[in-house]
Amino acid sequence: MSAIVNVAADVITGSAIAAEVTQVAWFIPMLVAAIAYYQFDQTDPEGRPADVTEDEMLPEYDFIVVGAGSAGAVVASRLSEIPQWKVLLLEAGGDETEISDVPLLAGYLQLSKLDWKYKTEPQGTTCLAMDGGRCNWPRGKVLGGSSVLNYMLYLRGNKRDYDAWESQGNTGWGYNNVLYYFKKSEDNQNPFLAKTPYHSTGGYLTVAEAPYHTPLVSSFIESGLEMGYSNRDINGENQTGFMVAQGTLRRGSRCSTAKAYLRPAKDRKNLHIAMNAFVTKIMIDPTTKIAFGIEFIKNKMVHRIRARKEVILSAGTINSAHLLLLSGIGPTDELAKHRIPQIQNLQVGKNLQDHIGLGGLAFLINKPVSIVEHRLHTVGTLMEYAVMGKGPLTIMGGVEGLAFVNTKYANASDDFPDIEFHFISGSTNSDGGDQLRKVHGLTEQFYDSVFRPINNKDVWSIIPMLLRPKSKGFIRLRSANPYDYPFIFPNYLTDEMDVKSLVEGVKIAVALSRTKAFQRYGSVLNSHIFPACSSIPRYSDPYWECMIRQYTCTIYHPVGTAKMGPYWDRDAVVDPELKVYGVAGLRVIDGSIMPNIVSGNTNAPIIMIGEKGSDMIKQSWLKRRRSRYYL
Repeated sequence: MSAIVNVAADVITGSAIAAEVTQVAWFIPMLVAAIAYYQFDQTDPEGRPADVTEDEMLPEYDFIVVGAGSAGAVVASRLSEIPQWKVLLLEAGGDETEISDVPLLAGYLQLSKLDWKYKTEPQGTTCLAMDGGRCNWPRGKVLGGSSVLNYMLYLRGNKRDYDAWESQGNTGWGYNNVLYYFKKSEDNQNPFLAKTPYHSTGGYLTVAEAPYHTPLVSSFIESGLEMGYSNRDINGENQTGFMVAQGTLRRGSRCSTAKAYLRPAKDRKNLHIAMNAFVTKIMIDPTTKIAFGIEFIKNKMVHRIRARKEVILSAGTINSAHLLLLSGIGPTDELAKHRIPQIQNLQVGKNLQDHIGLGGLAFLINKPVSIVEHRLHTVGTLMEYAVMGKGPLTIMGGVEGLAFVNTKYANASDDFPDIEFHFISGSTNSDGGDQLRKVHGLTEQFYDSVFRPINNKDVWSIIPMLLRPKSKGFIRLRSANPYDYPFIFPNYLTDEMDVKSLVEGVKIAVALSRTKAFQRYGSVLNSHIFPACSSIPRYSDPYWECMIRQYTCTIYHPVGTAKMGPYWDRDAVVDPELKVYGVAGLRVIDGSIMPNIVSGNTNAPIIMIGEKGSDMIKQSWLKRRRSRYYL
């Protein structure tokens, strides 16, 4: 039992909540103990992958994949389907934990050992309610990457996103092309959706609704109908509308890409998975400009392993850009500043985009139907999840509903909405100020003014999210030391249209609260005003803008730092086959290749990129082999 409790303590070390909150102190360890006792994890027929030892590692592989996240796990799994190809997958973190499987506890994973714990640089105009004016940017440092930390929501974006990619010269990336890969990955558990042309069953990735719902999500759907929106599959023919959230869930538990793609492949003799392997450099011949291997550190030892065919970077938007820069691929001035010999002059680290919204838009209600955490810390709730995979712990980080709506700046007839709603059956106050305040990085003064007076009260909230921000940021090296985190400058809300669109989104969310569907609960906006906004007339556009600039809530979707584009695009880092320009044997396959951020959550599109990228590699190398055979 003590070992099990230690596991739980490790998971929440970064937030140190066990020492502060008696209920969580007993609940989390007991939940882990119950999961272990009832062998909840063992119901996964594949079991967990093993960590390859240094003695077992080969000096050379056909492919080396860096990063076992939402894309990298897909790539390694798919490439190892070819028995004669030897594949090495390198991951800086370890394996998933029992707690990371529990959907409602998604927030507890941030600031833990599973998180890289990145922070943005102070901007002075956003993230103002956060400590030091810096937003937390959690990224997964674990098998499965950010698919282990995220809120599991399954959204694909809008058809027009991908058609726009193709129109920019990225041949093969139009919606009709990528739909095939969304369906290839998917095992949709909703029988109605599975029969439509937009979904499929039999893929590695399980997609389902949470088995438990609060009554509030029904009010959310009804409120949308009242306002003239349809209740529809927002991943189907049309995007505009309201829907009960679907997510990457399997039997009430998180289905990360490690669980979906690596566990079924773990016994393949040609796939080696190295955990706690920190990659420091891509080895590139400066004369021929051929990437021929990877340098990494494992167990305090430096290892260099060669790749016969290709090195594939799937380390994510921050780490892929960081590694390219450290390896001499990037803007001339940036590399010269850190005395890194340049291999190729490319715009690595530019084009950074992220989804943001207003956090803390909370509405109090008069019935005990929301997610109030201390009410859930019971043996009954614990056993319901551990034994049956059901109950309130299966709600995806508290998010129960999703919607896509149009502000006055969007043409409603285009089915290209500009705001997404994340409907949450709770808010920042729902855990009594224990964890959500910390993961959002809020100052104590701000929390005490706005949320402490309503601690543990019944509320619901909406995060209105700006779908296609015009503002773009960048990543820069802090130093040439691979252990020094890069500077992250998101440049949120630097384009005035972003502010105007998001303000309109907030107004629509407030209007939802006034529908009959929500007034049956007496919904009323939290009366405790953000301190910095107290002198501004309430409900005015400047008031909403002030709130947005205070509680600037990232939705954890950074993309774009290794932009995909045709050869004539001066900002492109990779071509439409995801090959790095000017460097042979090197591809980037992850969210960093997105030329423009998609209109929705990014996990499913990044898995799609992993699927499509893997197929392109197979087609390229298997075609060469067939050509040699016929010659």
